[in-house]
Amino acid sequence: MSEYQRKLETKLWAIADELRGNMDANEFKNYMLGFIFYKYLSEKIELYLNQELEEDGVTFNQAFEDEDLKEEVEAEALENLGYFLEPLCLFKNVIKKARNGEFILNNLQTAMNQIENSTMGHESEEDFVNLFEDVDLQSSKLGKSEDAKNKIISKVLLHLSEIDFKLEDTERDILGDAYEYLISQFASSAGKKAGEFYTPQQVSKILAKIVTQGKKNLKNVYDPTCGSGSLLLRVSREAKIGEFFGQELNQSTYNLARMNMILHDVRFEDFNIQQGDSIENPLHFGMKFDAIVANPPFSAKWSSDKKFLDDERFSAYGKLAPKSKEDFAFVQHMIYHLDEKGTMAIVLPHGVLFRGAAEGVIRKYLVKEKNYLDAVIGLPANIFYGTSIPTVILVFKKCREDDADIFFIDASKHFEKAKNQNRLRDEDVNRIINTYKERKDVEKFAHAATLAEIEENDYNLNIPRYVDTFEEEEPVDLDAVVREIRELNKKSAEVDKEIKKYCDELGIEAPFNE
Repeated sequence: MSEYQRKLETKLWAIADELRGNMDANEFKNYMLGFIFYKYLSEKIELYLNQELEEDGVTFNQAFEDEDLKEEVEAEALENLGYFLEPLCLFKNVIKKARNGEFILNNLQTAMNQIENSTMGHESEEDFVNLFEDVDLQSSKLGKSEDAKNKIISKVLLHLSEIDFKLEDTERDILGDAYEYLISQFASSAGKKAGEFYTPQQVSKILAKIVTQGKKNLKNVYDPTCGSGSLLLRVSREAKIGEFFGQELNQSTYNLARMNMILHDVRFEDFNIQQGDSIENPLHFGMKFDAIVANPPFSAKWSSDKKFLDDERFSAYGKLAPKSKEDFAFVQHMIYHLDEKGTMAIVLPHGVLFRGAAEGVIRKYLVKEKNYLDAVIGLPANIFYGTSIPTVILVFKKCREDDADIFFIDASKHFEKAKNQNRLRDEDVNRIINTYKERKDVEKFAHAATLAEIEENDYNLNIPRYVDTFEEEEPVDLDAVVREIRELNKKSAEVDKEIKKYCDELGIEAPFNE
């Protein structure tokens, strides 16, 4: 990490403290990230249009005043950036008012509305509509009066104005990485609610490296529970991605995912993020993907409606995941969307490895009938926000050899203890990835189990059945234990004698039977 980026992240988090007040992290993140996004869009459009107009010898500001050029620059921005913002609504002009102590809330609201409204009827509309709806400038949590709200918002924006986002810098994603840092910090502060929008970076890295193994280019990548989009973007660090697809149930998190894509310089036509329940209301139905990753909510409830038995995502299994545990519904949904030569990796609770009834039937079908399960990777407990349970990564591929083994890795004991939760170190991540690639047995860490072994265990995939991590303790010297007990009894008798002596002197009964 560069010194500039380190300072940028520190500064941004310090600014976020200005908004804490009466809000929890899950609320004030919407304001902080929304304001950063607005500043980014303002600087992005001005930089882009100034460069485009350079040959004409005019600036964006000047062109907008020219009736002949005004429509042309707007069309140029909409076609290439997906949105338009007139000069008066740029961040730098709102800041001028803030520096003069003027009331800026109306100007700020107008600017955010203009960004969204400019996309209406254009290809980018779906990617920008309601993008700023969580930045509620009228919220009472910002202050009791309009002046109080204006004061705190002005203060935050003025701090932001002191930061150079360096959008013209050739070093890619400096701001995008800082944005990711902020999201992770908010997740850490948000506790249980964080699970809705963020997967710990080290876990994301494992999933991304697995689904891109041996591939430099992927046509597309999909996440049915995409949260802030961080996991999708992580995959793009390992391979060049043509298009990003995702679905997110939570409206605020859906907005955050779209912001995250745009801020990481993913063109609006290259991502398709939808809002809704991907199981009950799939919005990419019928599509196939080269890579699929997911960290769905663990053991969530769902309808498990019998109508899904006629749904081609579930019909072949003959069973649906139970109402109280949606885990296998996500697995089935993702497998349906997986391209024949694709790879998927999903994080789930350990129960999916051994629970019986319908889940046992689904698990057996995936292993015995389809032979899709490629690997089972056990992770340490307490590495996710909002839950302390140990988790597992399941890796699936459709094109496996008939006699291919299932590779088990037990990484549950390899981590760094942190203040509030455990953390996978780089060395732990590298060990998992390297072991997965080599696919060789490692004592007390990894084992390639044959399908015959899996069958012998009645398709129970509990990791200790395949990876023996039992540590033999030193044999107990029973004679030494007996001698120690005798010595302790002797000392105890001497203490009792002393207590009895003092009790007799005080004329009270001793607190034990002689």
